[in-house]
Parts: sequence; C-alpha cells; structure tokens
Amino acid sequence: MTVEQTETDMPTADADEAAAPTRNALDGVDLDRAIEALLMVADEPQSVMGLATALNSPVKEISAAVERLVADYDGVDGGVRRGFELREVGGGWRIYVRSDYDEVVAAYVSEQNPSKLSQAALETLAVIAYKQPISRGAIASIRAVNVDSVVRTLLGRGLITEAFTDSETGAINYGTTDLLLQQLGINSLDELPPISPLLADGSEGFDDDVR
Repeated sequence: MTVEQTETDMPTADADEAAAPTRNALDGVDLDRAIEALLMVADEPQSVMGLATALNSPVKEISAAVERLVADYDGVDGGVRRGFELREVGGGWRIYVRSDYDEVVAAYVSEQNPSKLSQAALETLAVIAYKQPISRGAIASIRAVNVDSVVRTLLGRGLITEAFTDSETGAINYGTTDLLLQQLGINSLDELPPISPLLADGSEGFDDDVR
C-alpha cells in the first residue's frame, strides 16, 4: 500500500461480502438427486411447483429433472430398469413399486401388516368410487345391506370424505379422496376400469335411478 492510498480506497469486509454470490443449501448439489431425496421422504405426491419452491429452482429445470428421473428409473438408453418408478398421481409425482413386482410386495406387506379392508368395505368403496357423490342410503340400496359401520371405517381410513349435505333430505353424500387415487396409483377417477364388463349382464352399470 502506498502512502497516497487512503483508508477509503482499502477493501473492506462488507464490500467483499456484498460482491460474493449468494449461496444456498443446493450449491454444488445435483438437482436430480435432490429431487430424488425429497420424493423418498415425502408422504404425498409432490407437484413440480412444490418441488421448485422447496429447492429454490425454476419450474422449467424441475420439470426437466423429473423427466430425467422417469427415464432413468425406466432404464431408457440402456440403463438399468428399476423395481420402482416415478409416476404422476393426484396432481404430483411420487415413487411407486413397478407393477411387475406388485405380487412380491403385496405378499411382503400382507405378512408385515395384515390389517386390510374387508370384502364389504371394498365393495362399498367401489360403489362410492363409481357413483359419487352418493348418500349412505343409496349405497345401502345398491348393496342391500346396512353400510353404516363400513362407511365409518372408510372415513377413518381417509379413503372417502363427506362431499356435501343434501339441503332437502339432510342426507350426507360421500365421495372418494386423493388418498384413494394414491393408493390405486392413478391420476384421476377417469382411469378406473369400465364397470360394465364386471356386471352379470356385461352391458349396464349401476342403476342411475337408485337413491
């Protein structure tokens, strides 16, 4: 430093900090792996917007990274096809067991957690899924049995919800939840299989006049 150099000419710590680029937790982190890590711990499907917010990254970059992960897990371009896949469900992305290994996982899960829906609950859930919104009385008419306890079970499991109450009759109408979509691994109810082939005559669905 020369004698002519004044104190104001000298660099300061504050000036150095202002000139330094802002760093965050993602600096030097692979974006694909960061998304992968979030999806591994998330309990629900994650939207691209939600991931972008969590990772402080542009939506366009997140979308591209998600597509790369999908291709990676699917074994595109000679890669290893994983036993899991990244699937868009319920408006977001979530890691699921690949359908090829459903039986293997189902057998394991049934041994580890024997608690599952009864046949009555499954039948009631199917009625609600295909006929929603539908009242408890209408469900009982279709199944020809009392469904009060079964409906309470489905509500408790979070698979159905109270959609609205009929202003004239006071009857509560039920519908399915996003949790059911997640459990079935589908993005919307439109992906449910046609009901007609499953009926006795193979040509008609539920009677729309049933109340």
